Amino acid sequence: MRIYSWNVNGLRAISKKNFFSWIDEEKPDILCIQETKLQENNLNEKLKNIPGYYSYFSFAQKKGYSGVSVYSKLKPISVKTSLGIPKFDAEGRVLILEFDFFTILNIYFPNGQMNEERLNFKLEFYDAILDFCNNLVAESKKLIICGDYNTAHTEMDIKNAKANSKRSGFLPVERAWIDKFIENKYTDTYRYINPDKIEYSWWSYRFKARERNAGWRIDYHFVSNNLLPYVKDAKILTDVMGSDHCPIMVNIENQPEIK
Repeated sequence: MRIYSWNVNGLRAISKKNFFSWIDEEKPDILCIQETKLQENNLNEKLKNIPGYYSYFSFAQKKGYSGVSVYSKLKPISVKTSLGIPKFDAEGRVLILEFDFFTILNIYFPNGQMNEERLNFKLEFYDAILDFCNNLVAESKKLIICGDYNTAHTEMDIKNAKANSKRSGFLPVERAWIDKFIENKYTDTYRYINPDKIEYSWWSYRFKARERNAGWRIDYHFVSNNLLPYVKDAKILTDVMGSDHCPIMVNIENQPEIK
């Protein structure tokens, strides 16, 4: 089962580019989208009803902000849009889909670059996610935690580590949380499959960053370690255009056949 994650930087915007043709060609089993930037009242039928897929959305209260969605060939057992924490739930950052074999958390983690208040919000959100995931694992759930984490973990995951060392997205405190996440028995599937490979998933629109491949790897599929034996492959699709991010993919084997 191939599970994709993609920050599209506006779902309506990318729908006018290559979005539908890419889905037709790639045929993801499950596609997790971040930063939809829309509300329910401006969700058109074409985006809501892609042939062959169930669709689910979580919207921010603020217009044109945040938001996540999931397109799935397989119907989930349950769908949740809440962590149970109002200040986080108001921003429409999570979709939690439970399936027979695993549970997917599609997450658009906050960006901390605006100011110290937003950095603290981001760090609090991180800890809330860790607690939420640990509670699910304690119930013997197998987890896939995917999305835009808005942090590059190591110097391998960013083009200019020294120049960005004091910038949110590569601060020691943010990177330390990913260390803590890993210590809590979650694994970065891309680095598990590709321990020495250097690729990025986000590039600034400025200074021809993508053309120069001056990027950051901030999009991940983490899995709880009880799912790790089923991870078959993990890729970054750097050649897919349409957003400042590119899609990422993890392949989970030993899944029931999708009908």
